[in-house]
Parts: sequence; structure tokens; C-alpha cells
Amino acid sequence: MPQLQLSYPFVLDAGCGQGKAFRLLIEHFSPQRLIGVDAEVKCLQHAQAEALKEKIPIELRHCDIAALDVADASVDLVFCHQTFHHLSRQQMALAQMFRVLKPGGLLLFAESTRAYIHSWMIRLLFRHPMHVQRSAGEYLAMIRDQGFTFGSQNVSLPYLWWSRSDLGAFEWFGFGVPAQREETLVNLVAVKPG
Repeated sequence: MPQLQLSYPFVLDAGCGQGKAFRLLIEHFSPQRLIGVDAEVKCLQHAQAEALKEKIPIELRHCDIAALDVADASVDLVFCHQTFHHLSRQQMALAQMFRVLKPGGLLLFAESTRAYIHSWMIRLLFRHPMHVQRSAGEYLAMIRDQGFTFGSQNVSLPYLWWSRSDLGAFEWFGFGVPAQREETLVNLVAVKPG
């Protein structure tokens, strides 16, 4: 993270799910205000239970990330973890995140790529909008095209065993991690220019 601050006063958890990240966001970023947004009512019901455990007020909103009801340039940090592969209007959601961030604000983005979402095991277990899934490079390009800035030092591409179609078997049998591969995960810290 570039120029890590002691506190990010207003944090937005975009796609908060069941609120499992609330405690970590509070511990690492010391917000005074935290909003969790999700489109699933059942998830927000679980998130409410997590929110009640915390000492700072956490506001939960049932809405589409592509139509955020948050003021322009008001948020210090947007946390977006494993949300985009569920969204059919990804570019609109990203534009909303850019809009609500203050100049100099951070986007923490972690996402599974097309290679993982299109894998046999994920297709078997889950349903996702397959036509909008992107490669790591395509996610990075989309974020850069929106106006965010970042360098190679702000990107990681973990190739975790559970994200591979062979579940890490080739590596377990001693063949190593392939040098030529399609990345399965992308993590990024991007900045809205100030």
C-alpha cells in the first residue's frame, strides 16, 4: 500500500457479504465510519450480527454496487474482495467506486479471474455471470482505464493450490508451478489521483 496512513476515516466494504471482514478492516484501517453494501438480503442479516460485535457504528445498505447511494468524493478506502465475479455491470460498479473515493483514496481489489471461475469445480458448485469474467490483465486494464493509478509493486498474482484446475496435484507430484500459466487470482491496491 502506498503511503499507509494511521487511519482511513471512512471505509466502504463493497460486497460485504456476511460481514466477516469488518473486524479486519477496523483493526488495519481504524475507520470512524464503516459502510457495508451488498445485494443479498440474507448476507446482510448475517452481517448485522457481525456489525453488532464492533465498537464503531457500521451501516449496512442493501443496494447494487453499480448504483451506490454514497456522496461523491467522501470515502477514504474502498475494500472490494471477491465481489466482481458476481457482478454483471462491472464497469458501472467500478465507476461508482471511483466516484465515491476522495482524491488520493484507495481501492483494495481482490478478485478471482476467468481461469478460476470457468474451471470445472466452480462451474459444478456455483453459478456466476460467465460472460463478464475477466483475466487478471483485463481486470488491471479496466481499473487503469477507469482512472485509477498503480504500479507493479501494488499488484500480486497469487497462484494458490485451491484456485488451480488440478487443485495443486502437479506441484504435489513434483512438477512445480508452471511458468506459463493463466493467473487465477489478482490482488491490487489502486489510488484515485489527487
